[in-house]
Amino acid sequence: MGRYRIKLRWFVVAVLVTCILSWRIPAQQQPQPFVDKFKLDETIQPVSQGELEQAVARANSDGAQALLIEMDTPGGMVESMRAMVAAELASRVPVIVFVAPSGARAGSAGFFLLEAADIAAMAPGTEAGAAHVVYEFGKPDATMQQKIENDTEAFLRSFVTRRNRNAEAATAALQNSKSYTAEEALNQHLIDTIQNNETQLLASLNGREITRFDGSKVTLHLAGARIETFRPSLRDELLGWLVDPNIALLFLVGGALLIYLEFNTPGTIVPGALGTLMVLLAIFALNLLPIRYTAVLLLLAALAFLLLEAKFGGHGVLASAGILCLMFGTLTLVAAPVPEMAVTPWVAIAISVAFGAITVFLVRLAVRARRRKAAIGPDALVGAHATALETLAPEGHVLVDGEIWRAVADAPIEKVPAFAS
Repeated sequence: MGRYRIKLRWFVVAVLVTCILSWRIPAQQQPQPFVDKFKLDETIQPVSQGELEQAVARANSDGAQALLIEMDTPGGMVESMRAMVAAELASRVPVIVFVAPSGARAGSAGFFLLEAADIAAMAPGTEAGAAHVVYEFGKPDATMQQKIENDTEAFLRSFVTRRNRNAEAATAALQNSKSYTAEEALNQHLIDTIQNNETQLLASLNGREITRFDGSKVTLHLAGARIETFRPSLRDELLGWLVDPNIALLFLVGGALLIYLEFNTPGTIVPGALGTLMVLLAIFALNLLPIRYTAVLLLLAALAFLLLEAKFGGHGVLASAGILCLMFGTLTLVAAPVPEMAVTPWVAIAISVAFGAITVFLVRLAVRARRRKAAIGPDALVGAHATALETLAPEGHVLVDGEIWRAVADAPIEKVPAFAS
């Protein structure tokens, strides 16, 4: 009987230990799902292209359930847009493009990015469309124009139809620059949903089955998903700031003036080093933008006019011609597909007038300095005023600029009374 009591006692102890351990050690929980977020709120150009490609690569490698792209862009360069669309279509995780917040837009090239996404969404009070091709270097002939527009239209249809969206309404945005409000885009089957914010968007998509671009079926698991924002590197942020044509132009002009200052006063070092850095950064930034070479020729002609005005003098005519060339050159320097990528008129005018005036002034100073004869030793006394310290008959001592010299006069000169002994 005692043996049974001992066994029963050990059984009770085992049950109690099991209950305590079960209470102390919770069951292993599934990790919380998360979504990577990339904010595209600038023009579409090589810098923003690189940032989006990095965001897609990160989402594909860190286990994110999806990549959320919050977009507000006026559009931009076609080549960058094509590369960004290719990155969206090749992504291994679903891509959600959300035009937000209210007042945002997916204009021009941004419309392509919206339609290429696995999920296209917009917030109330947003718009999308106006995707007509804008030619960067002047309008081509009719045949080439037709080829470019047909090619771009085919590119849009290639993924719009694959996403089961309204190809006719999408091509209307390209052919006729038609824009759609969020409600119109939803009614035209150009987007999948309208939501107020990203939290509501992810909640509405939880459990939805989508068809990827390769035809595979994927169910979105976004319940309680946290959002991890992708932040560009310092390098990308600096490039994004520098690729603004107004900033690049200021760097170019400011750097050129500093380099000239270094040549005019050799040995200062700092202006020359800083000016060279600014010019190189400006050239690098402008290299990322579509540049008109006719505008570059205008800038070179402006520099030539300003130098000629300073050297030979043209009663202001050459300077005026140089400033006008500089103004037209800076205004047309960037072949901007959207106004946001163009040089601001007031910046171009201010830079042209200021640079023209400063250049003429500095070059004139340099020319006068070079024309002035070097005066060293006795040559420096020619034309100077002298005070007789004693009667010159015909020789004697004189005071010139605080120095006493022996002078010979053509005619006798009396000593100045103030120096009488």
